[in-house]
Amino acid sequence: MAKRSSLSIRIVEGKNLPAKDITGSSDPYCIVKVDSEPIIRTATVWKTLCPFWGEEYQVHLPPTFHAVAFYVMDEDALSRDDVIGKVCLTRDTLASLPKGFTGWAHLTEVDPDEEVQGEIHLRLELLPGAGACRLRCSVLEARDLAPKDRNGASDPFVRVRYNGRTQETSVIKKSCYPRWNETFEFELEEGSTEALCVEAWDWDLVSRNDFLGKVVVNIQRVRAVQQEEGWFRLQPDQSKNQRAEGNLGSLQLEVRLRDETVLPSGCYQPLVQLLCQEVKLGTQGPGQLIPVIEETTSTECRQEVATTLLKLFLGQGLAKEFLDLLFQLELGRTSEANTLFRSNSLASKSMESFLKAAGMRYLHGVLGPIIDRVFEQKKYVELDPSKVEVKDVGCSGLHRQQSEAEVLEQSAQTLRAHLGALLSALCRSVRSCPAVIRATFRQLFKRVRERFPGTQHENVPYIAVTSFLCLRFFSPAIMSPKLFHLRERHADARTSRTLLLLAKLECGAPTKPGPSGCHLQAVQNVGNMDTPVSRAKESWMEPLQPTVRQGVAQLKDFITKLVDLGEKEELDLQRTLSLQAPLVKEGPLFIHRTKGRGPLASSSFKKIHFSLTTEAFSFAKTPGSKKSTLIKLANVRAAEKVEEKSFSSSHVMQVIYSDDAGRLQTVYLQCKCVNELNQWLSALRKVSINNAGLLGSYHPGVFRGDKWSCCHQKDRTDRGCDKTRSRVTLQEWNDPLDQDLEAQLIYRHLLSVETVLREKHRELNGDTEIGTVPAGPGEASEDPLAALLAVLQDLRVSHSSSQADQHSSEPHCTLELQT
Repeated sequence: MAKRSSLSIRIVEGKNLPAKDITGSSDPYCIVKVDSEPIIRTATVWKTLCPFWGEEYQVHLPPTFHAVAFYVMDEDALSRDDVIGKVCLTRDTLASLPKGFTGWAHLTEVDPDEEVQGEIHLRLELLPGAGACRLRCSVLEARDLAPKDRNGASDPFVRVRYNGRTQETSVIKKSCYPRWNETFEFELEEGSTEALCVEAWDWDLVSRNDFLGKVVVNIQRVRAVQQEEGWFRLQPDQSKNQRAEGNLGSLQLEVRLRDETVLPSGCYQPLVQLLCQEVKLGTQGPGQLIPVIEETTSTECRQEVATTLLKLFLGQGLAKEFLDLLFQLELGRTSEANTLFRSNSLASKSMESFLKAAGMRYLHGVLGPIIDRVFEQKKYVELDPSKVEVKDVGCSGLHRQQSEAEVLEQSAQTLRAHLGALLSALCRSVRSCPAVIRATFRQLFKRVRERFPGTQHENVPYIAVTSFLCLRFFSPAIMSPKLFHLRERHADARTSRTLLLLAKLECGAPTKPGPSGCHLQAVQNVGNMDTPVSRAKESWMEPLQPTVRQGVAQLKDFITKLVDLGEKEELDLQRTLSLQAPLVKEGPLFIHRTKGRGPLASSSFKKIHFSLTTEAFSFAKTPGSKKSTLIKLANVRAAEKVEEKSFSSSHVMQVIYSDDAGRLQTVYLQCKCVNELNQWLSALRKVSINNAGLLGSYHPGVFRGDKWSCCHQKDRTDRGCDKTRSRVTLQEWNDPLDQDLEAQLIYRHLLSVETVLREKHRELNGDTEIGTVPAGPGEASEDPLAALLAVLQDLRVSHSSSQADQHSSEPHCTLELQT
């Protein structure tokens, strides 16, 4: 049994931000911190006070986190970025909102005295004596203190106050992980209710000391237990008057906390087997659980349910069969070919999730070079005469103004070139398309052709394939490459317009708004094939119709080859892939190449291409050159961040591993931004989470000279001064599958609609009592819906038992903290 917490975060937009630049504007971006640790950085939106980001993230983290904070920053090229304001949501606030926080939140000023982080290790004892008792407070150490100095560290000391007396520890220079091991004693007055206050401060020579946080201890609780020791989270100074909210603007957010208790795998086996049994039987099965699940799933949670089911069946090797069942169900209730897969049905949502889970590398291979070219050229492109901006251009040393016709013709030429490159790359990509995607499209093509035979429906199977491949996969990636990790930054206005026009050509100019943003009868595009009818509202797209018609022929030929995959070829491809370790992540990183006791500097990093599979962490000089294993995955002991001061960079990580002799070694790798850093850390943590010998602590600094730069300990083998964060990860489309978590999410959803399921069962079977319906391995239950309800009841009992066991095993907390 394990507790899992996750945060679903969508950073939508900002409005009415203050101007930070002399131009009267700002260049805003957001930093997301969980308990003061930066996890996410959005792209910068240039020269605006009302930025739109629209970025979504899923963060998995331990259930012990306290708060998530959103900092809006202004990027500056020549100086330190300015802080505009922040929004902070505590864990308690999010836990009280089952549907999460959605809406606008006012930005508040960032007060340095409230920006505290870290924990302090204290031992408290009551010493009885002949007279009054004495209180002994031992200040042992602290970890993860806020860096207040320019060198990326602090000079911390601790001030202990009780009953009018104040005592201080020594100052530890240049450390956020100090160890004091100093003890102070105070006389206790009988009946006194005064609290003990322990404050951490950063010592400064020429300016006032900086506040690092405090802990307030209720002495009456200490009297009850006589002795207590532990780590206590530092709190801000709440005694200060709250500042009134200034005119700092607002941030629109969608944040949802989900806590899950995941049971052992065996508990979920009946549920998984029941669902897999239904999918294997297909539409011939007696119970049809999948149609009942679709019927009882509301619109607002359909995407979530579709993604969860898809991942479960993907892990069971049944993704193709699951999608084929959904195709048949939707085709069975569709009478008009032009309405096929237009709604946001379970089939459409599941197919979207499937393409992202199985096809992101394929998408990057096809689209990446074309998107890069659009960003690099930065050409002005416009086809709508009402929006054309004529420009001054150089001509034989003289300047003249381009005519509208010249702008339109140049724009058309640019778009023809981009569309031609895209179609050419797509047509060459048949062999690189994953076998499971090809096999799924083969089934879709076959089912649609069987449902709509005849020459009048000749293009319908092609349109069905492109409705997913183009409208729901390639088109969103073209219009928002940042959201598909094709680019690190959002496009500027000019590039964004070019991408929009290209997406219209490739995937459709909408004639009326639809759920996917494109209408399937808007056939003025390559993806919808039926060019004789294609005359959309945007008549100014007409000059590109010859290019579109040529593209239709190319795309039909591509789809014909794509779905021409025999079952033997599919099995051969899958067998070949099964012999290879699945690729989890790859990309260039900078590896530290200096050895020995010399000084460490950022210049000592060398750029190398790395790849991570479920077996090893490897490197090569270039992406195509021969790989050499750096670390066997089973030998990884921790993947953590490195203090900024160690290499004068905030984007360095360390991978701690054991060599062949069992000795711990460390490799230092530099990333280009906080997002890349957290993506690599997440990938390494996910694939090594079940390793034996994972470390519980580590050193966030480096061993330089004769001591650790973080805690100043002189023993290289000294225990780590900070706790590892193996459970903090960012979710990606290609995450290693977690079958127990997916089964738990399905159980939770089914539990939420259990009443509807019982009503459905009574409707189908009269007043038959629901009980356990036995079924042997591979056999279908005579009443799958009754079996499903019985499985839900068993899981409910298992959860109740696990919670009772958990409460009985939890230690009772006897020390009360006051703030």
